[in-house]
Amino acid sequence: MNQNQRERLKELLLDLSCEQGEFTLSSGRKSNFYFDGKQTALNPEGAYLLGHLLFEKIREINLSVEAVGGPTLGADPLVTAVSLVSHLQQKPIPAFIIRKERKQHGTEAWVEGFRNLNPGMRVAIIEDVITTGKSSLEAVQKAIDAGLNVVCIVAIIDREEGGRQAIEEKGYRLETLFTKWELIGA
Repeated sequence: MNQNQRERLKELLLDLSCEQGEFTLSSGRKSNFYFDGKQTALNPEGAYLLGHLLFEKIREINLSVEAVGGPTLGADPLVTAVSLVSHLQQKPIPAFIIRKERKQHGTEAWVEGFRNLNPGMRVAIIEDVITTGKSSLEAVQKAIDAGLNVVCIVAIIDREEGGRQAIEEKGYRLETLFTKWELIGA
């Protein structure tokens, strides 16, 4: 991983995506730290760096990933950035988005972008943050139900609150760009 790009991404994440205070997380847990990866992913430089470093991380772990997807809304800009960078590097991998609820009309699909996918494709689930691992594992199940072969989960940050253990207990590999400790210390 390019250390200069990683350090610049860390600066952007700290400036745009990290907040200190009193927060209730989607898991229901209370926290004095909130991470909103979308704020950096929707910044032009942040999108480029996230796309590049997440794509590089996927290539590093060398699991022959053929597509990237994740749960809406946090993963939407991330999978798009990874797919775009993959095209620019002439190693194109399509993106897909997993809905929170099944589409109520048309195809009634859980997965958007399915026309770029084939049954059995090896895919990575992309997340902005891992806390308990629950949303990642729900996304994994929806991808499996759609006929995809989930080979790993890749996230911007692991909050180090049990998510890694939950994911690994289910037999999935988790890779992150940062842990909470690497990003903010305590």
